[in-house]
Amino acid sequence: MTRGLIGVLLSGRGSNFKAILEGCRRGEIPGAIGIVISDNPNAQGLEIARQAGIPAVALDPALKRKERNERIAELLRECGVELVCLAGYMRILGPEVVNLFPGRVLNVHPALLPAFPGLEAQRQALEYGVRFAGCTVHFVDNELDHGPIVLQAVVPVEEGDTEETLSARILEQEHRVYPEAVRLFLQGLLCLEGRRVRILPPPRG
Repeated sequence: MTRGLIGVLLSGRGSNFKAILEGCRRGEIPGAIGIVISDNPNAQGLEIARQAGIPAVALDPALKRKERNERIAELLRECGVELVCLAGYMRILGPEVVNLFPGRVLNVHPALLPAFPGLEAQRQALEYGVRFAGCTVHFVDNELDHGPIVLQAVVPVEEGDTEETLSARILEQEHRVYPEAVRLFLQGLLCLEGRRVRILPPPRG
């Protein structure tokens, strides 16, 4: 295992991947992205990775769920990553990966979990009539959008918001808190105690 090496899984444009990549480049995140994997051969995030000189792997769309997760686990293990980041990965990650990296898989979800898990969280929030939405960075376990919460950011719902306008403001916060959570993890400042995640103070000196 290489200290500070990150594996990224994505399905689309990869904007959260890009936010983490920029944090690494600026030295704010003490690590590097070692591999990017996508279930979508046409994902824009793969091209961003290739342009950055990062190994980018498109999985065979014909793979069944178990085969796909086994292939992901194999690629991540071969790369020697310390942390796995889901960045708009639209598949359910199976135990083949989650159990291989216990407490070492992060995801960002566009809602204040445990409210509105699953797809179209922003639409769910608007239809429910909430006053505040937001995003959650959490550890991934074997249940959907269920793992221990690391960081959250609150986004007020404005009069006249649409799913698109609310999503755009939430995404801005995702780009802020997700790299921060990655930094805290790689600096060893996240302490997982059951469902609670304690953020430790940085060491003195």
